[in-house]
Amino acid sequence: MISWWGQRNQNSSRSRFPLNAPRAGLIFVGLWACWGGIATAWELGPAQWLERHTQNFFFERRGSISPPDNIVILAIDNYSLSAAQRYRDDIQKQQFLQLIATWPWQRRSYAEALERLMVAGASTVSMDILFDLPSGYGEADDQQLKTTLQKYQGRVILAAAYLDSAGSQGAIAELFEPTPALSIPSSSVGLVNFPPLEVDGRVRRLGHIYREQVLRPLNKRPLPSLAEATLQAAQLPYPQPQGSDIFFYGPPQTFKQIPFWQVLDSEWWNFHLQQGTFKNKIVLIGPTAETAAFSDLHRTPFTDKMPGVELHANAIATLLEDKSIAPAIPNALLEGVFVCVGVGAAGVLLGKLGKQPVAQLGWGLGGAIAWGCFSYLIFTSHQLILPTAVPGMAIALSGLSYLMVGAISNQLEKLRLRHTLERYVAAPVAQEILKQPSNFQTLLKGQKLQAVILFSDIRGFTTLSYKLPPEQLVEQLNIYFNAMVEAIINAGGTLDKFIGDAVMAEFGFPRSQGKKNDAMNAIRAALEMRRALAQLREQFIKEGRLPLFNGIGLNFGEVIAGDIGSLRRSEYAVIGDAVNVASRVEGLTKQCGTDILITESLYKLVAEEVEVIYVGEHPLKGREDSLVRLYSLVGLKGEDKTLYHQIHQDLAPSAK
Repeated sequence: MISWWGQRNQNSSRSRFPLNAPRAGLIFVGLWACWGGIATAWELGPAQWLERHTQNFFFERRGSISPPDNIVILAIDNYSLSAAQRYRDDIQKQQFLQLIATWPWQRRSYAEALERLMVAGASTVSMDILFDLPSGYGEADDQQLKTTLQKYQGRVILAAAYLDSAGSQGAIAELFEPTPALSIPSSSVGLVNFPPLEVDGRVRRLGHIYREQVLRPLNKRPLPSLAEATLQAAQLPYPQPQGSDIFFYGPPQTFKQIPFWQVLDSEWWNFHLQQGTFKNKIVLIGPTAETAAFSDLHRTPFTDKMPGVELHANAIATLLEDKSIAPAIPNALLEGVFVCVGVGAAGVLLGKLGKQPVAQLGWGLGGAIAWGCFSYLIFTSHQLILPTAVPGMAIALSGLSYLMVGAISNQLEKLRLRHTLERYVAAPVAQEILKQPSNFQTLLKGQKLQAVILFSDIRGFTTLSYKLPPEQLVEQLNIYFNAMVEAIINAGGTLDKFIGDAVMAEFGFPRSQGKKNDAMNAIRAALEMRRALAQLREQFIKEGRLPLFNGIGLNFGEVIAGDIGSLRRSEYAVIGDAVNVASRVEGLTKQCGTDILITESLYKLVAEEVEVIYVGEHPLKGREDSLVRLYSLVGLKGEDKTLYHQIHQDLAPSAK
């Protein structure tokens, strides 16, 4: 019986490689869950950067949706900046286009535009242009705009901004608001500032957050945002926003835009008047041109260049339609707990669903995608933000950890099995078994196969055991067994077991190299055992130990191999008549006065390669009714026979 597949040896070998893959996988799941929870709860910069980029992806994946149709942008675009130059030969058009011939434009142009928009039925007009200084075209220019503003007071909103010394919306220095020359009341002013940029450098939050989080703590004048002031002027009620983020309707030009110059051009103006382009509309006037004259382009989830006037349009629409985006879980600590529990539960589920490491990785990636899809649905249907990137990554990494732990565990298991196998079979045979373990598993179910069985026994071991102290006996036996096993394994044999002082081995199992090759491997092993023992005898004699002799019996035949035993312990056993014959033949070596006997079934396979001496037909114990033809193995043809003759002479007295 081959004990290296037995339950006991499996357990003892496994202790050398104590990695428990499922448990190690769960430990990694716990680590990733804690990492995700902490990164979310503490709002760590990299985690927030990932989450914001995920929201960008959600916006891009969702695409543009139709904004409210009562918001129109009167755009100061590139075409408007060059309109006067393009129509310089058209006297009729030049009458008003001359007002916008040079930037900054005359304020009379804005007064004319306001007058026409109000006549066209605009509900309110907000101007994303900072008139903080008197007009460069003289007091009369300011006076004309002032007159128009007073005429439509309460329906026109002008811009104000907190700017730093460099003129940007960075550190607060002072409030820049409309020049006193325009005599605009504070109720007609709105802040164009947005809250500080997010970790990914993009504008997301509504303007009123700037007032609450930046101005109030610094005791600065808390003006309404341009969006709030515009809706108040238009007398359009809106609910308190549930969240702080802008609901972006799309990339630039999602909102309807009319070039500014068309309002001053009589032909185009009549067209818009007839179409009712501005009737009952909120009109936003602001720059959209990409020129050095303006620095009003902002990074948003949709684009790196969205004009400020379009930001305000999105903010107004967000408030008007109550679509502000809010966290699904308002508290960062609770978000962290949610992520930790969610990732942990998903990780445990991965271990249950996937039994193979690759499957667990697949489930991990699938779980991350499923989490992302759920977050996307919540985002698009309810304008709620769930932590997505961090938990999704943690779930995917949990699957990857299962894969890595499983791969490491498999490699350790292979090393364990290989370490065990190589104690019984040659390294190439062990490697072959490991390459195709499924084939070996079929052998465990039991099958017939042909193999060469080798039995070896020490002559006079009983007498030897009485003569030597136990320690010396065990030491000498181990030296002997090491040499014999080395010879068997080097020849491609499989060590079956030790039976006291006897050795049992097979050739052709678990991998056969063909009958003749298996037979020759067994012959070479027996001859090497003869040579190795001869060298040991010389060593033992020099050391003052008793010399050892053995007998070797070999037989080729059919055996039955399978996993045999109890539930507590099973071993792979090779049984059958061929095994019994080999054992009985080994027992006849002393009677025949030789050290190696082979049966005729084996001799027929190797007859062309070996020299033998026929020793006759002999009955075997337990089967006296039939005789077995036996041959004493001299050696391979062409080899020196001195060792054989010497051993034959040494054994002759004991055979008498």
